Amino acid sequence: MAAAGRRMVDDGLVLGTAGNISLRVGDLLAISPSGIPYHLVEAEDVCVVDLSGEPLPGLDTPRPSSEMPMHLSIYADTGATAVVHHHGLHSTAVSAVLDELPPIHYYALQLGGPTRVAPYATFGTAELARSVRAALADRTAALMQNHGAVAYGDTLDSAYDRARLLEWLCTLHIRANGLGSPRVLSTEELADVTRRKSERASR
Repeated sequence: MAAAGRRMVDDGLVLGTAGNISLRVGDLLAISPSGIPYHLVEAEDVCVVDLSGEPLPGLDTPRPSSEMPMHLSIYADTGATAVVHHHGLHSTAVSAVLDELPPIHYYALQLGGPTRVAPYATFGTAELARSVRAALADRTAALMQNHGAVAYGDTLDSAYDRARLLEWLCTLHIRANGLGSPRVLSTEELADVTRRKSERASR
């Protein structure tokens, strides 16, 4: 957890204490502490709570991330083992303009399809958790309006890779728009990619 937080800083996905990471192990959740810059977070600073958000008795750790309600909501809705939320510059920029990130590259399929933008709600609120849950329906990542991005996976590495991929797709969108109007892949073209991958996997 601590190493993943430092990786987010190194990859330019967060500044200061922005963003958060969580990892589910059985009925327990390890989650980033609140208010500690990632380069200072050590293993003993990582918070451990149960699935209702209550800290384990006897553990003297900092307060958990303010976005814990969103993380708990994602775990309740999905088979996720890990959740990564970041404030990548390009993801946040796109979230402030679009209602959905159009698929101009077939990598969008790795996140389930075109990425939805969850309507804005104040950070750390139940309203934001509900908004993100809806945006994640049949998806493994979403943008959060005027806020950032979130992704989940069955491992911390897969959640992180999806979060980073979403930042790449947002960067691609911004750069392509600087050249003109990007061509958006059609539903049929995306279906062809899915079929092609299925054929190759069955060989």
